[in-house]
Amino acid sequence: MYVFVEVLTVILVASAMAMALAHALELPGKMRLGRQEYFVVQRIYYPGFTIGGGIAEVGGIVATFALMLTSSGSVELWLIACALTGLLIMQLVFWFMTQPINKHWLQEVELTAPAKRFFATQGSDGDALVPTQEWTAFRNRWELSHVLRAVLAMLSLILLTMAIAIQGA
Repeated sequence: MYVFVEVLTVILVASAMAMALAHALELPGKMRLGRQEYFVVQRIYYPGFTIGGGIAEVGGIVATFALMLTSSGSVELWLIACALTGLLIMQLVFWFMTQPINKHWLQEVELTAPAKRFFATQGSDGDALVPTQEWTAFRNRWELSHVLRAVLAMLSLILLTMAIAIQGA
């Protein structure tokens, strides 16, 4: 059973990292886009990344926590705890850097009922983002948040796999 939890945890955390890394790797190309092209490209992400990233990130946190609770060694425990911390900070970056931009940008977009609830666009003021602020400032904040999330996810995956390798040795 323990091996199943290890494998599941690695798959979930690797999936979360893949989603964040995909955004980060697009950065150079997206920075060359004008406003109109950027927003056209931006809208393709929300359905898939919201569902896939949400499942992988929440599942990864839960699985990493379960793995931490069943860890048998102190070094492994600390590595897994640090991996979990990275995943939790990744969530903080999303909710405080990324999500306010998502809410702001999606206010004028027709969304499904679940998407409206998740992005909280109904009656929202975009978390008090300054509407006259240059769109590039929002873009830069959104893109930077995904670079930070990719780094945190990769670090968490490395720490997690180190813990599993040490425990298996």
